[in-house]
Amino acid sequence: MIAERLKRLGLVLPPAAQPTFNYTPVSLHQGVAYVSGQLPKVDGEVRVFGKVGREVSLDAAREEARICVLQGIACLADALGDLARVERILKVTGFVASAPGFNDQPKVIDAASDLLVALFEDKGRHARSAVGVAELPRNAAVEIELVVAYTE
Repeated sequence: MIAERLKRLGLVLPPAAQPTFNYTPVSLHQGVAYVSGQLPKVDGEVRVFGKVGREVSLDAAREEARICVLQGIACLADALGDLARVERILKVTGFVASAPGFNDQPKVIDAASDLLVALFEDKGRHARSAVGVAELPRNAAVEIELVVAYTE
């Protein structure tokens, strides 16, 4: 089903990210998957750099949030073996590298939330935090982590 929705939206899951530091992309424990913060990588690289509200427009940041979610779902698929095991997206935490005075972080992370609902329907509705930060790894504009309930 998720594959059909991805296709209908014209989206393809990227390869699951491989960590370059000492962590695991997804930690599974008692029916809950904790997906590590995902950067908006295309072909393994961050391509949009800087602060939202200065170097990065709101629309560009929203696209970066979608890329983060696709990367997170790819990691989740790799860890679970089948996205049909997803029972619900529980929580999304979105970090937005923000220029001084930029306070539309919820609008940026709404793009991630919208995509999760489009892909998982009611199971994609979630609790959320949208946080403005001074810096993100690799000078990325957005980073997103997920907490997901799954069938063991």
